[in-house]
Amino acid sequence: MGQTARWFGRWLSGAPSRWLGRSSPVAQELAGGTHGLTYLRHLARGNRIRRRASFENVDDRHPPVLLIHGFLGTRGSMYPLERRLADEGLCVFSFNLGALNSRDIRASAFLIHRKIESILSQTSVRRIDIVGHSMGGLIGLYYIKKLGGQGRVRRLVMMGTPVKGTWAALAGVATLGLFSKSSWQLLPRSRFLDELSQGPLPPDVDIYTLAAVRDWVCPLPSTRLRGATSVTVRMGHSSLVVSEEVFSRILSILREPARDAGGGRTRDRENEAAVEAALEEWSDGSRRGSRGMGR
Repeated sequence: MGQTARWFGRWLSGAPSRWLGRSSPVAQELAGGTHGLTYLRHLARGNRIRRRASFENVDDRHPPVLLIHGFLGTRGSMYPLERRLADEGLCVFSFNLGALNSRDIRASAFLIHRKIESILSQTSVRRIDIVGHSMGGLIGLYYIKKLGGQGRVRRLVMMGTPVKGTWAALAGVATLGLFSKSSWQLLPRSRFLDELSQGPLPPDVDIYTLAAVRDWVCPLPSTRLRGATSVTVRMGHSSLVVSEEVFSRILSILREPARDAGGGRTRDRENEAAVEAALEEWSDGSRRGSRGMGR
């Protein structure tokens, strides 16, 4: 009885840090809410971003970086990430894809193709890095797989990108379906996603998926892409373009030296194990949430 009381006392004394500490679910949800508000504030900037990129530090190891925002996003929504990368000395660009970025993903990929050709014509390098958030990752993926972009892209980082589609796109279909082709393309098993999944990934492009465990817009399983290196973080969808932790992960990816074939095989095995662990955590969280809703 005394041993049980001591255990309960230790458990009770540690409860505040477990429930309210920096790594606790409560703290992470609060941070996610703060990130969401920050995201909306920068989203409201629209596409009126005036920042001139410098080509001074560009070379083959540090190519220009193109940021692509997601569905209903703006250049402003990517501004926190753009500013941080520029402060680290990287040559960073974003692109105006329209007020709502709701057109056909194929058309957006063609616009990106023209933008990249323009950027590379002003530098001595032949390839660029792309970081895409949500649907922006699909635009980048379509470019490298279907529009010949594999020879123009060194690395593609897809943040919270619904490679397998997301049912959250139904909200876009319900409100913009008559005008927005991309809202239909984002649905699971859409004709566009089926087309995009055909064929292997380009072997000369390093592809990363950066997914959020608490992302209910693009749930973790929807972001899996066989052959890509997967990274997971314990936060939500909007946090991916606002969080300091995510920025550090992206910076590390962009500065990472090129991989050799043997190292790539080892990493693939380690990556698969990490992805399975993250999916198990996501499934556990979903089950707990479902039980909570049922009460």
